[in-house]
Amino acid sequence: MKTYTFPEGFLWGGATAANQIEGGFGEGGKGLNIADVLPGGKERYDILLNPGFDFKVHQDKYRYPNHEAIDFYHRYKEDISLFAEMGFKVFRLSIAWTRVFPNGNELEPNEEGLAFYDRVFDELHKHGIEPVVTISHYEMPLHLVTEYGGWRNRQVVTFFERYVNAIFNRYKNTVKYWMTFNEINSGLFMPIQGLGFAIQKEEDKYQPTFQAFHHQFVASAIAVKACHEIIPEAKIGNMILFAPVYSYDSNPENVMYAYEEERLFNYFCADVQVRGEYPSYMKRYFKEHGIELDIQDGDLELIKEGTVDYIGFSYYMSRTEKKEKTGGEASEGNIIGGVKNPFLKASDWGWEIDPEGLRISLNKLYDRYEVPLFIVENGLGAYDKVEGDGSIQDDYRIDYLREHIKAVGEAIEDGAEVMGYTSWGCIDLVSASSGEFSKRYGMIYVDKQDDGSGTLERKRKKSFFWYKEVIASNGERLDYK
Repeated sequence: MKTYTFPEGFLWGGATAANQIEGGFGEGGKGLNIADVLPGGKERYDILLNPGFDFKVHQDKYRYPNHEAIDFYHRYKEDISLFAEMGFKVFRLSIAWTRVFPNGNELEPNEEGLAFYDRVFDELHKHGIEPVVTISHYEMPLHLVTEYGGWRNRQVVTFFERYVNAIFNRYKNTVKYWMTFNEINSGLFMPIQGLGFAIQKEEDKYQPTFQAFHHQFVASAIAVKACHEIIPEAKIGNMILFAPVYSYDSNPENVMYAYEEERLFNYFCADVQVRGEYPSYMKRYFKEHGIELDIQDGDLELIKEGTVDYIGFSYYMSRTEKKEKTGGEASEGNIIGGVKNPFLKASDWGWEIDPEGLRISLNKLYDRYEVPLFIVENGLGAYDKVEGDGSIQDDYRIDYLREHIKAVGEAIEDGAEVMGYTSWGCIDLVSASSGEFSKRYGMIYVDKQDDGSGTLERKRKKSFFWYKEVIASNGERLDYK
């Protein structure tokens, strides 16, 4: 096997989100957030994609796996010790906004919530692991959703500014790497999680969606400027969901359609956050969809001044598009749509597996922006089986990760500047899209099942030992068995 050379100081590690691992529901003064009212199972997927959600807990109808998750809130020391055993250089996690500001609009932060992350960051540093912190990761305070309408309301920018100032001042000596909004562009198809509202049936989706984006762009710029002022040595990036879009064939109409889809989904948010201005191609889009943004005095100047230091992005799949779709062609598993790609296999959940697409993504992003890139999510959701001897032989996960890391190595040789790689769900967690435990990503198995049963015992999978060797060799020993 070809040996790849990764930069010295490459940031190997794993990635999670507070709402998917912490649990600790109602403890430490934590308030309700969006994830707390999303049920587990197929109902969640329907809610995310359809209008009319009431943002309430229905204990008589649904199970809510995020309330306990994998109990990182009480077991973080055990988990961080396992991350250290794997050799993590960094651990990506998010701060739960509602642990710091339970309703989101308080004037003063909740000390118990701040102290919890003090303990987590101290534990990470004790093991030589740098935290990479996402400021807002699909866990908007529910009060800001139900009382203010989420990010469509300009007032939320003020609440967010108060939040970021609180955490930057508190953790200025313990956190060097930050990201603003997780998968910000996902609001185009799942506004509930990212933008904090559900489009109603009678409502045009375009105006509120892009007004909410504008408010997030302003908030992101405020966060970037505050981070640079309060923690000058820190780096703060954006975070997008990136999926290269392929044309189904060489028909120029399909090529143009795929190009337009990629530009809107992959580049629009990044263009604003990295280049500091709205791209020219959006003028036509806004006109054709009747979008008139309320841009206040100083907004555009602020966005120009608050550009990010690097691009963080998730990569799980590519997307294939054609302008005119016919029956049977839809790629049902790909959450971002498209048609089936005949050249790709799919995961247990129908997500098309495309390692070469990661190399393509890195090249496209670096060619366009020429800023450092950080792959902060990449992984395989799969069914895992515990063998009679207690082992989990997840060779399929090793194969997936190996091929994607090889693609990163190729992109680095191509000239892309890549900061690091954090595998998504380094420990099993609650799936964001389906609310399931059975959709396992981790290299650490957690005994928790979809019906709520389980001991929460942690077990090392075969991939745990493989990834440990990859990190120890700085990516040279991808062939380790």
